[in-house]
Amino acid sequence: MGEQQEHAPEGHEHGYIGHKEDLLKRLRRAEGQVRGVHRMVEEDTYCIDILTQVSAATKALERVALSLLDDHLRHCVASAAEEGGEVAQEKLREATQAISRFVG
Repeated sequence: MGEQQEHAPEGHEHGYIGHKEDLLKRLRRAEGQVRGVHRMVEEDTYCIDILTQVSAATKALERVALSLLDDHLRHCVASAAEEGGEVAQEKLREATQAISRFVG
């Protein structure tokens, strides 16, 4: 896993706060799918069936990532763009790096 960084100023409300429960629900679902993959390997399940479950877990995490990215662009980046200057440039760099990690 990559290094975790905190870039939001203290007291800053994250863009996902309005649908945090939905994100947590999606993460619990992905977590259950990963546990299912583990169990399938332990039980010597057919490879294709395991791959199908891995694909489902991957898609679930991708949906979480896309939702967070959308929130970041709509909330943090838009807010920084209004402020302008170095703050805006930094938020755009962060978004570009996040997109690169996601698609790379």
